[in-house]
Amino acid sequence: MAEIKERPDSALAAALDPIVDAALSEGRVAGAVLLVAKDGELAYARAAGHADLETGRPMQRDAIFRASSLTKPLVTAAVLALVEAGVVGLDDPVIRYLPEFQPRWQGEPLTITLRHLITHTAGLSYGFMQPVDGPYLQLGVSDGMDQPGLGFPEELKRITEAGLFFPPGVAWLYSVGMDVLGAAVEQATGKSLPEVVRERVTDKLGLADTGFSVSDKARLARPYADGPPPQPMGATHTVPFAELSGIKFAPDRIFTPGSFPSGGAGMVCSAPDFLTFLEAIRTGGGGVVGPETASAMMTNQTGSHAIVTSGPGWGFGFGGAVMLDPAASGSPLPAGAWMWGGVYGHSWFVDPAGGKSVVLMTNTSTEGMSGRLSQEVFAAAAAG
Repeated sequence: MAEIKERPDSALAAALDPIVDAALSEGRVAGAVLLVAKDGELAYARAAGHADLETGRPMQRDAIFRASSLTKPLVTAAVLALVEAGVVGLDDPVIRYLPEFQPRWQGEPLTITLRHLITHTAGLSYGFMQPVDGPYLQLGVSDGMDQPGLGFPEELKRITEAGLFFPPGVAWLYSVGMDVLGAAVEQATGKSLPEVVRERVTDKLGLADTGFSVSDKARLARPYADGPPPQPMGATHTVPFAELSGIKFAPDRIFTPGSFPSGGAGMVCSAPDFLTFLEAIRTGGGGVVGPETASAMMTNQTGSHAIVTSGPGWGFGFGGAVMLDPAASGSPLPAGAWMWGGVYGHSWFVDPAGGKSVVLMTNTSTEGMSGRLSQEVFAAAAAG
């Protein structure tokens, strides 16, 4: 895909620069990269703050970040490319590829499809969305960012033992479904998930800094937890989340052999790479998927199910939430916007009708995902 040309928008800079400056001066983030594309051109681009506070290394536009849930739309696109190629079908039962994966609902195994996994309607969950005595925590289910060295067989066994939280298809719950999907893809293709994503997505778009391994450790941003000031993460770190068990991080998991490639949270990427990906989907798929599939990714796929992490007014497409009713949501984003984030400190949205894509990547959890910075950036970028 051709490099996005720059056409700076001074009005947008006047709106966004003070927001970024305040987040840095108030110690809400260590560093950030913010990119806004309008009608296929880069209208705003800024790297600010530090990639590593302790060494004084400044943030650069091509910094590499642990992607957390920015992994999901990338893996989603790879899976949908497999669907287009006839390798798998969205309505295939998961047991076709993972015969032992049969978590139960009230003692009975029920049919889970790839569609259920990719839309978070399978009846699975995440450990960080449960209280400390929740079944995923008790059984040691990984959220895909912790437990270095844990492989697919044991992870799938633990998820199976935990059972279902509801019958597949009857509700929406953010979950490890993308991790299960990744395991199914490996069985369906005979290739590793990293190979599939590279062949189907990143190589086609020239995303050299996006993958399940780090292309250049010198450009990898150090991860921090919310302060102020931002607190450097150690080998393990738990960030509080609502009144639940907290989000568990092991930042060097990606370097640990044997860690399953998490389809929900296991990749790294740079902001320019991710913007290129979003623009590819916005403009019809970029050769990764066809125009009809690209449109489907940005269209609600979950009916009237409540998207519990986003609140009222939202649906869920393939890879991200879809704005259905701005008034009900109280969000500044327009109807039809497609968005999501990542708990390492990232957020993004695409406004298909307005021709706009926005990527905010920070190295501070969770301010860059759901704090004041991301909220103010979304409002200013949507208005601009």
